[in-house]
Amino acid sequence: MTQPLLRLREVGRDYPAGDEPISALRDVNLDIEAGEFVAIVGASGSGKSTLMNVLGCLDRPTHGRYEVNGRNTAELQPDELAELRREHFGFIFQRYHLLGDLTAVGNVEMPAVYAGQTSTTRHQRSRELLARLGMADRLGHRPTQLSGGQQQRVSIARALMNGGHVILADEPTGALDSRSGEEVMKILNELHNEGHTIILVTHDMAVAEHAQRIIELRDGAVLRDGANPQRPATRAVAAATPSRKAAAWASLRDRFLEAFRMAMVAMAAHRMRTFLTMLGIIIGIASVVLVVALGAGAQKQILSQIGSLGTNTIEIYPGVIGDQTNTMRPLRAADADALAAQSFVDSATPSVNTSVTLRYGNISVNAQANGVGEQYFRVRGTKLAAGSFFGPQSIYRLDQVLVIDDNTRAKLFPDARSNPLGQVVLLNNMPSRIIGVTQKQTNGFGNGNNLSVYAPYTTVMGRLTGGTSVSNITVRVSDETPMKAAEEAISRLMTLRHDGRKDFTLNNTANIRETIESTTRTLTLLLGSIAGIALLVGGIGVMNIMLVSVSERTREIGVRMAVGARQGDILQQFLIEAVLVCLVGGALGLLFAMGIAGLVSLAIPTFSMVVSISSMMAAFACSTSIGIVFGFLPARNAARLDPVDALARE
Repeated sequence: MTQPLLRLREVGRDYPAGDEPISALRDVNLDIEAGEFVAIVGASGSGKSTLMNVLGCLDRPTHGRYEVNGRNTAELQPDELAELRREHFGFIFQRYHLLGDLTAVGNVEMPAVYAGQTSTTRHQRSRELLARLGMADRLGHRPTQLSGGQQQRVSIARALMNGGHVILADEPTGALDSRSGEEVMKILNELHNEGHTIILVTHDMAVAEHAQRIIELRDGAVLRDGANPQRPATRAVAAATPSRKAAAWASLRDRFLEAFRMAMVAMAAHRMRTFLTMLGIIIGIASVVLVVALGAGAQKQILSQIGSLGTNTIEIYPGVIGDQTNTMRPLRAADADALAAQSFVDSATPSVNTSVTLRYGNISVNAQANGVGEQYFRVRGTKLAAGSFFGPQSIYRLDQVLVIDDNTRAKLFPDARSNPLGQVVLLNNMPSRIIGVTQKQTNGFGNGNNLSVYAPYTTVMGRLTGGTSVSNITVRVSDETPMKAAEEAISRLMTLRHDGRKDFTLNNTANIRETIESTTRTLTLLLGSIAGIALLVGGIGVMNIMLVSVSERTREIGVRMAVGARQGDILQQFLIEAVLVCLVGGALGLLFAMGIAGLVSLAIPTFSMVVSISSMMAAFACSTSIGIVFGFLPARNAARLDPVDALARE
């Protein structure tokens, strides 16, 4: 004895309703053979639609056993049930359940995409099916451009796309006029004659008379099951459907492209909502990138300013911080000469500082007189605007020569056309001739309005202060020498020269650089964390909108599951949409940040925000992660929907 195609034993389906569940099906026992034309009839609420959903694996029975070709459906996983719907069943719904964003061809091809058919095969077959059903001139029309009868024909073509060995038709003529209804029944009869198993659900006995077997339900139980005397039982063997499966990678690609296309369609259909969702991501990404760019720009400018004071320098001061013994040995110019002779030292200079009154003509101003060595200007990286620096001969002869800064030039020679070179000014009562003018300092250290003049340290000590020791020594370390090693070597040499006592203090500018870098990194991290809150809010917005999208598109999810979409296909579609929203928002956020950075550079020429490639790549990675993390829950919810529940929602 051959095994029936579909077998139900003691099948029941209960729905929770308060304290007592409602039984839509009660202990149904049925066998349906391949090639039969069966009509399931009954009044509204009799359970016929529930039975069809169970037969088509859209719903699971609460108890009992349902077998398809001997396979117990209770033991099948969701994706295995999807395979049954995809490969064996074809659904024709009363309300058509076509996707409004797809053309007639697109709706018909959908099952074949999930079945992994090649694009050539499915394109050709969908057109052939539509042409056979009289829709050759409506291939590119969307459902809203078709009549009810035409939409039902598209639904029939979709049911046949993967073969449709078992056609499940739920009130296929219920929403049609009599003429369109007759055409649909004619098509179903033709399909039966070709060997398809037809299971028709209807409340209209005139429609049921087309079937060879009529099953009547009442209150969820089979009331009558018998042959239709007006239609003798005939069965044909269904011909195998020609189908060429694509390679596994091509199937995955096609399903991905279908999910990508539907995600783009959904975003385009709700442009304003999509943009508002993106806005949180745009603001968050732009904030993070701008904060990082601001921190990098500030760090770059500060380090540049340190460099303008003299790169790789170590300052030496007499005394030790906190030492109250006053037993320190003063610094001498000879200490600077000894340091300058070391192989790791690029240049060195002693310094003596004192306040003086500068007078030129009837102009009198207070200034800082800096007694320095001839290497001072190299140590500090000072550039000339005019004239020259003094040399070692001027140090030896105690020459009364002077190099002034740009602020001093502006005060003593307010007329821009005046040439200060060669002019004699008084430092207190000491006449000095100006031989050079330095360039304007653009760094932000100290008071930018201070007046500074530079003279040989021997001249300042011998003619102004009368001292024999210097205030400090500045050493510029050669570029190839590590600053830490240089500091240790200087400390050893100075300790030897001071009779084994370390009665001096070293100030390494590298430490200042490291401190500034560490501080700016900390501030950037702090501000970046605050900006990251905006990203978090944007991510929550994405999750919220995607949950709304799942709720709005529940019927679409049900349709896709009915034609064989796997849970992974649904998950992929909504996840792609979430990631796309975040990626596009991230790209717009980057453009916005770059625009703001450009405007800042135009408004403040002395400051530039550093937008790095690494921060841009990190922003894209961040936006993608947000899409995956915050889009996963809504996408998973969509994938876990029961097909029958999804189809029932509007």
